[in-house]
Amino acid sequence: MVELTLDPASERFRQFVLANTSLQSPPHVPEIKLHLADEAHELWQRTEDELATIGLPPPFWAFAWAGGQGVARYLLDHPEVVKGRSVLDFASGSGLVGIAAAMAKAKQVQCCDIDPFTAPAIRLNADVNAVKLDVRIADLIGKDEGWDVVLAGDVFYDKPLADQLIPWFTELALRGADVIIGDPGRSYFPKNLLEQLAVYSVPVTRVLEDAEIKKTTVWRFPN
Repeated sequence: MVELTLDPASERFRQFVLANTSLQSPPHVPEIKLHLADEAHELWQRTEDELATIGLPPPFWAFAWAGGQGVARYLLDHPEVVKGRSVLDFASGSGLVGIAAAMAKAKQVQCCDIDPFTAPAIRLNADVNAVKLDVRIADLIGKDEGWDVVLAGDVFYDKPLADQLIPWFTELALRGADVIIGDPGRSYFPKNLLEQLAVYSVPVTRVLEDAEIKKTTVWRFPN
């Protein structure tokens, strides 16, 4: 059977998300529920090439990555970091970090990703958690729209991306933004440049991470 290519703006893709995920609470942030994939879902079992045949990029939005769980936990435990402030959740994926910021009473939360398929997933997850998020599909690297807080989880897995993020995050911090990053030891994370805020042991899926627990640190770029 030939499958139709998915359109991220379509009701069909929204139904695809619902059919290929189930409502779950990430283990490190049980206060939040997300539409996530696991071994029981066909989405989990499809290869990247199989997904490409229906026009779907790797579905990072369907998993609660360790870095994001770390930042979300930190925000729920320290709501004063975002309370009453404008927040950018960069490379939002499922919207986990943005949802935590909204639950911690941020004034405004923008969830940004370059993958258009994240938008319906983030909106579904926001609705489940009864929070309001602004979803943007855009490449904001190098831009500064005056956010008070910039959050990111698990973004230093690729050197070309890291080489773009480090100067951008540094500039945002130097002009006064709080730039907070969650990282479980990715290869290109510049920990020598940052201040450590918290360390967590985050349960993860062995199939994705080759481990059942990832030591995940929350860091801050110095102002």
